[in-house]
Amino acid sequence: MRTNEDASWELIGAHIAAESSGKSPRLFSSRRTLFGIPSALDEELAKLDQEVAKQTATHEAQEAASEAAASPTSERAWAPKPAAAPKPAAVPGSAQQHVVHPLAPVFDERSRVLILGTMPSPKSRETGFYYNHPQNRFWKVMAALFDEPIPAANQEKKALVLAHGIALWDVLAECTIKGASDGTIAECVPNDIAWLLGQAPVEAVFCTGAKAAELYGKYCEPSTRMPCTRLPSTSPANAATSLDQLIEAYRQILPFCAQA
Repeated sequence: MRTNEDASWELIGAHIAAESSGKSPRLFSSRRTLFGIPSALDEELAKLDQEVAKQTATHEAQEAASEAAASPTSERAWAPKPAAAPKPAAVPGSAQQHVVHPLAPVFDERSRVLILGTMPSPKSRETGFYYNHPQNRFWKVMAALFDEPIPAANQEKKALVLAHGIALWDVLAECTIKGASDGTIAECVPNDIAWLLGQAPVEAVFCTGAKAAELYGKYCEPSTRMPCTRLPSTSPANAATSLDQLIEAYRQILPFCAQA
C-alpha cells in the first residue's frame, strides 16, 4: 500500500533531479499542493525560493553599481565629501585638526580663469565663503584690478568674480592643518579639479601661494594636464608683500578675464 511518506520521498527525489538540471524550485509549488508534502519539505523549498530571490537582488544591485561607476565624470554634480571617520585625539598642546572642505566651487559658463588656494581658513569656513579673513587682501586686489568697490557680502564677492570670468576653489578636499598655517598641512586628499575643468571653459589655472602651487602640481596636474601659475598669497601671513605688489602680480590673470 502506497503511503503519504512514500509520495513525499518520491517528490524529494524529483526535486533533486530537477535542481540538478537547472529547473527553478518554483516548479514544485503545484506539486506540494497536489501531493500534500509534509510541512518540513515546504519550509525547505521556501528557503530555496528565498535564496534565489536574494541572489537575484544581489546581482541587480551589482549591475546598478557598475552602471553608476561607468557614468562620465563630467555629468556628476559637485557635492561635499562625506565626513571621514573621526581622527585620533590631537596630542596635548597641538591644534592640528582634520578639516573637510565645506564650500562649493564658484564658476559658471563664462569662467576662463581658475584661482585656487589650499583650504579655506577657519574664518572662511565659519562665514561660508572664500578669502573671508578680515586681513586677507584678496578682495581688495580683485576690486583694484577691475576698478570696482570692495565687495562686502558673500553674494557681492561671488558676483564680482563671476562677472569677470573667474572661478574659485581650493586644491584640497580634506587635510589636517593647524589653524590657517599652510606649512602644517598633512594627510591631503585633493579636490577633483579635472571635473571642474570639464564644466567650465577654463584656460588658465592660478594658485595663491607656494603651498597651493606645490599641492596642485603633486595631486592635480597629472589629471588636469594644465600647469598652474603661482601667485603670491594674499593672506596676512604674507605681510612681506604689500597690497600694491599683490595687485601688480595678479595682473597676470587679466588677459584671460578680458574675454569674459
